[in-house]
Amino acid sequence: MSPPRGPLLRMGLAAGLGGLAALGLAPYGLWPVTLLALALVPWLVQGIDRPGRAAWLGWALATGYFAHALIWIVEPFLVDVARHGWMAPFALILLSGGLALFWAAAFWGATWLARSGAMRIAALVVALSLAEVARAHVLTGFPWAGLAQVWVGTDVALWLAWIGPQGLGALTLFAALVPGVALISHGGWARRLISVVPVLILVLVGLGLSRAIPAQHPSTGTVRIIQPNAPQHQKWDPEFMPVFFQRQIDFTAALPHPDLIVWPETAVPVLLEYAGPALARMSDAARGTPMVVGIQRSDGPRQYNSLVQLDAGGDIAAIYDKHHLVPFGEYFPGGDFAARFGLRGFAAQEGDGYSAGPGPVLMAFGALGGGLPLICYEAVFPEDASSGEGRADFLLQATNDAWFGEFAGPYQHLAQARMRAIEQGLPMVRAANTGISAMIDPWGRITESLPLGEAGFIDADLPAPLGATPYARVGDWPVLGVLLMVLAGLPWVGRKINRP
Repeated sequence: MSPPRGPLLRMGLAAGLGGLAALGLAPYGLWPVTLLALALVPWLVQGIDRPGRAAWLGWALATGYFAHALIWIVEPFLVDVARHGWMAPFALILLSGGLALFWAAAFWGATWLARSGAMRIAALVVALSLAEVARAHVLTGFPWAGLAQVWVGTDVALWLAWIGPQGLGALTLFAALVPGVALISHGGWARRLISVVPVLILVLVGLGLSRAIPAQHPSTGTVRIIQPNAPQHQKWDPEFMPVFFQRQIDFTAALPHPDLIVWPETAVPVLLEYAGPALARMSDAARGTPMVVGIQRSDGPRQYNSLVQLDAGGDIAAIYDKHHLVPFGEYFPGGDFAARFGLRGFAAQEGDGYSAGPGPVLMAFGALGGGLPLICYEAVFPEDASSGEGRADFLLQATNDAWFGEFAGPYQHLAQARMRAIEQGLPMVRAANTGISAMIDPWGRITESLPLGEAGFIDADLPAPLGATPYARVGDWPVLGVLLMVLAGLPWVGRKINRP
């Protein structure tokens, strides 16, 4: 099959394939489309022997992928359309095009290492995998829409407990691109059928892992998850704040009482230092049940996005301050540094935006065990789902997904929470302001949930934790080591193949 002619046509097709590849992500879940779209990449790069041209092609592919995957990024700008709506398309274009630079670098590097043939595709698998590792960490990282996310809700996602999101992402690339090489080769149908073996391995191993899940799994207690459903444009409206607060009070007071009650991110409408009367009402409603609630607090000029643990008596037992903040959303990168030179307008130390907390903490919940709190964005990062204080018994995410609208964003955020549960072998309690609130078991399955855009609460059994998974013990280091070794060995293999 001959590749398309003309660089602009190729770039247009690449952008289209990228957009199709995003259909594997939530809310669609069409992972076969992702594999098929990526399988056409070897055909698309066929005949391109200049690294610069390959880089443009990779940039177009990634821009199409991220523009579709991250379409929800326009939603925060639509909360106040009159003031911020004009920024929405620029945010999507700049974010998608910026993230695409990682894939462009991968295409450049793969073409520089191997100009054509199967070696080029092998180099591309490794280079794209390393680009995704870099995307997850550079400038605090943004691993949203990683390729491993297309498997959430399938048995293949259970690979996450062993090799994590970067390992599963690399296997996904391998399983997609190998059939693509067979598609453009001159081999017969037997060779092309053999090329789908990586996909079969992914699926069959996942199926085998799912067979090991017990039919019955013990629980350690009951957790009430509160979902007030406060739309973002009303959440801080003085007329509506008492309505949403009272709604949560009523849900908290409902009988029978559970072992723990969880409110979502920034659920309390006053700063912690002025929240005495509000906390007293909450404690009265809970009637001796411990609580974890989202609240904002200040320490001098600094502001923090926090979770507060209230004990059975209504006293503050622990405070967790969000430490992995959203760049440009919760703080301005370099703002404190710029303040040293008199540019104080973006400095968190001057009260502009949030300041980062000291890091992960464990909260003790008696018979329920230790819970590791995560606030919103932090559940996107695998490394934030573990604590230096010891292994948790469950993960606890409080979030306000009202910012993400009602289409892709909340579902993709939930998918990533399910990934963290599988990776760590821990259940997750997820309280979301507008949804989707859920109890997630250690295999990433949703056992109880509240739908998006609905007010209410659920009393869900908290599944017991599993032992530490291989990924929880070693993280991404083995996968990174393998990728680097393969990358280092590619030139030597290429010389062996091309030797007369």
